[in-house]
Amino acid sequence: MPNSECDVLVVGAGVSGLTTAICLAESGVRVVIRAAAPPRQTTSSVAGAIWGPHLVEESDRVARWGRETLAVLREFAADPATGVRTMTGVAASRGTPPPPGAPPEPPDWLGDLGAVPCRAADLPGGFAGGWRYSAPLANMPAYLGYLRARFEGSGGRVEAGMVRSLPAAAAEHGARAVLNCTGAGARDLLPDPELTPYQGQVVIAENPGLTEFFIGLPDDTTELVYLFPHGATVVLGGTEVADDWNTKPDPAVAARILRDCAAVEPRLNGARMVGHRVGLRPFRPRVRLEAEPRGSGPLVVHNYGHGGAGITLSWGCAREAAALAARALG
Repeated sequence: MPNSECDVLVVGAGVSGLTTAICLAESGVRVVIRAAAPPRQTTSSVAGAIWGPHLVEESDRVARWGRETLAVLREFAADPATGVRTMTGVAASRGTPPPPGAPPEPPDWLGDLGAVPCRAADLPGGFAGGWRYSAPLANMPAYLGYLRARFEGSGGRVEAGMVRSLPAAAAEHGARAVLNCTGAGARDLLPDPELTPYQGQVVIAENPGLTEFFIGLPDDTTELVYLFPHGATVVLGGTEVADDWNTKPDPAVAARILRDCAAVEPRLNGARMVGHRVGLRPFRPRVRLEAEPRGSGPLVVHNYGHGGAGITLSWGCAREAAALAARALG
């Protein structure tokens, strides 16, 4: 193809775009990532980033993608340079606990993490049941930096720029295939009315010494609450507001997050806030991972709609999406 800059153009520089691009570049394919925002300004940078399916379809394929990714993240946890480590903590709910003598069964994905039921005495006030387990947790700025360096080290290039048409962007670069990893951006780009953003706001606070995570599931009267320690800081959340496109931090919401987290962990009382982040989880009733029927133009492969499970499904989905694109290259 004349004026070909690459074989494959990946649109989107979040965790899905970077991971998919790595799978292609490390197989010898020439890859360019084009994105409106650099990796550390994407929704991925806001993620709590613990492995576990959240706000995503329940299906065999999601379970398979998740397990493939879990195996990779466990390998990364042995290398501090990746920003991934294994952490122990609790996921709790406020619902009615099971009756005595009838211990609850964990979801299959928690079984993969060696989950055991929590004793009521070990849970914060207001929570009725929970599971204690260990899972990979990513410090997202560090992890995204690792992924970008790995991609560029394999010959890839990241460039800034808006994309208004996938085929046109591919043609501009002389690419024979284009990977759509645009997350919530796919709603307007394609357009895709099935995609709904779920806004999430977090607070970055000084860590008063926390070494374990906590996830408190919401109910009809309470919000999602979570604490993810990362050395000197701790990520506190959060919100989950459907169809809210606002990406500016709300000071009142930040105060509420800190208050809710301090109710779970009193050591956070008076903790100094050092940062705020807001992102849009790209929820879709069904993750879109497929190749469009090919006409005369470049092959278009979609990999988006992971909801709150972008990190959790990243490597499983990336490998499948990269394989679809590779077929077009022969």
